[in-house]
Amino acid sequence: MQRSIAREMAAEFLGTFVLIVFGCGSVAQVLLSGRTNGEYLSINIGWALGVTLGVYVAGGVSGAHLNPAVSVALATLGRFPWRKVLPYSAAQLAGAFAASAVVYITYLDALNHFDGGVRQVLGEYGTAGIWATYPQPFLSPLPGGLIDQIVGTALLLLCIMALIDRRNCAPPTNLSPLVIGLVVLVIGITFGYNSGYAINPARDLGPRLFTFLAGWGVEVFRAGGYWWWIPIVGPLVGGVLGAWVYELLVGRRHPPEQ
Repeated sequence: MQRSIAREMAAEFLGTFVLIVFGCGSVAQVLLSGRTNGEYLSINIGWALGVTLGVYVAGGVSGAHLNPAVSVALATLGRFPWRKVLPYSAAQLAGAFAASAVVYITYLDALNHFDGGVRQVLGEYGTAGIWATYPQPFLSPLPGGLIDQIVGTALLLLCIMALIDRRNCAPPTNLSPLVIGLVVLVIGITFGYNSGYAINPARDLGPRLFTFLAGWGVEVFRAGGYWWWIPIVGPLVGGVLGAWVYELLVGRRHPPEQ
């Protein structure tokens, strides 16, 4: 059992690493190039393909949650054991942190060229948004920000539940990662303006912790009216909401996983 959970954690770590390294890398390329190498749509595509490839990497071993909101939501339905939620979440957080370091090292020269070596969170030369999400100036943490995160993650989990429900016209297993990537793409295209569609607590907290240690400092937690907790709590609530909406209205209860 210990070897099994360790292998699943390794898969979650590596899958989340792939997700973040492509997602944050796409943001870095657009921002640091002054939008000469990509636009907002390329960021959406980068995150979508990052999710797709991350699911392919981890799916056969761990089920490729890659997101604590997914693990918690499935656990509340009895479709994932609660004892695995914390190990999965820790592995996802570690994978996101490690990927953030890779993006930072890769783009360090471009980063210094962009901001002159002075790390800023927000503003014209703000770069912390390469790694974590920050709200538009008009968006307050409560209720606007929290609602934004809840809606995006609820939509994600609702669609994921439909994709894994074999009674529906679910895609073949080998195509499911691609379709999940398309779900992330459409969420980014439709709900990305307010605060960057943070729908994954590990995706936001891991990179934010990295920027805190890598030179941006405590401002990464203070910015946006102490925004940092919103992309953690909002997706966890939204994930449970979306999963239960599907289960109650369309799905059916399954016996608890042992």
